[in-house]
Amino acid sequence: MKCLYFDCFAGISGDMMLGALIDLGVPQKYLKTELAKLTVADYSLRVANTMRMGISARQVSVKPRSSKPHHKHRTFKDIEKIILKSSLSGAIKDRSIDIFTRIAKAEAQIHKKKVTEIHFHEVGALDSIIDIVGTAIGIDYLGIEQCAASAVPLGHGFVKCQHGTLPVPAPATLKLLQGVPVHQSGIEAELVTPTGAAILTSCVKDFGPLPPMSIESIGYGAGTRELEAVPNLLRLILGESQGATGKEYVCVLEANIDDMNPEWAGYLMEQLFAEGALDVVFIPVYMKKNRPAVLLQVICAEEKQSLLTGILFQESTTAGVRSYRTERVTLKRRTGKVKTKFGIVKVKILGEGQEERIVPEFEECRRIALKRKASLQEVYAAVINTVGS
Repeated sequence: MKCLYFDCFAGISGDMMLGALIDLGVPQKYLKTELAKLTVADYSLRVANTMRMGISARQVSVKPRSSKPHHKHRTFKDIEKIILKSSLSGAIKDRSIDIFTRIAKAEAQIHKKKVTEIHFHEVGALDSIIDIVGTAIGIDYLGIEQCAASAVPLGHGFVKCQHGTLPVPAPATLKLLQGVPVHQSGIEAELVTPTGAAILTSCVKDFGPLPPMSIESIGYGAGTRELEAVPNLLRLILGESQGATGKEYVCVLEANIDDMNPEWAGYLMEQLFAEGALDVVFIPVYMKKNRPAVLLQVICAEEKQSLLTGILFQESTTAGVRSYRTERVTLKRRTGKVKTKFGIVKVKILGEGQEERIVPEFEECRRIALKRKASLQEVYAAVINTVGS
């Protein structure tokens, strides 16, 4: 499984992320071709080689081609429309919109406004649109299936922005980082921007030390300023996850529920998956007094136990949650592509060697079926027939 680790020893921003992806191996030509699918123009994307404390890195900047100011104020709907109207892939559109949605919700809560009333100033500027959509393009290009990150260092001091002088971390940044492990770095600078925080929380579900992996490549993206304490860099580590094969330990959470509105079950499942649950199932059971009920079972990484237990108490009617540690064995998993009559289709590849098997991806097949106005069964059959031929 392709794993991307965010080593945020000096924080994260949109331009640092994009620079690190390019340094990691995302071709500049490909990135620019994909970004050209957006209905925005009058800018140039510049990538420079730079050094931070002796470490070579890529620094990205977006420059307007005209003398007109490019920091145009846009609403969330404006940005959503720009992305949706483009010919970018569905996965890239979804990730880009998710990142902007996170920022809009954080700003709305801080300013006590509706999401539709939020005007993006710095974040709505052209360079930030390029940073965010470019990040989504880069992650899609690399075929990333799993993301993890270090704890996030926070700076201190003040920063000037559209709303005036704000404390560091900026309120939107702090809101976006709720639930994320952070620590005070002691550095007087804005280490994490709202864009960086939104990218991080959109992509990453697991925070902690570098997970077991076979490292393939490393990329460094540079920030715009020099820091005295540490090199102002974001380091991305790309590799093949070693935790996706063989034995690993997970936590199982269970609860018997007989008094919950069935309509809430779907929402509860969505919340659990959104916060990193590996699997969620509802099993029909009969409880005391012969009441029909469900046994809710959640499988998660051990570090997610506390967070997901809190969600169970918040979003269901259970008064108690059982938990236990167990071992599971998983097949090695990666993504691949096959050529069918519907074009190139992404697939899952399970196992390895002679035991390897190719499995259609539901969401990919669904997207193609809707786009080509074909039945889902036809798309599945096309993939399976290609594999068998």
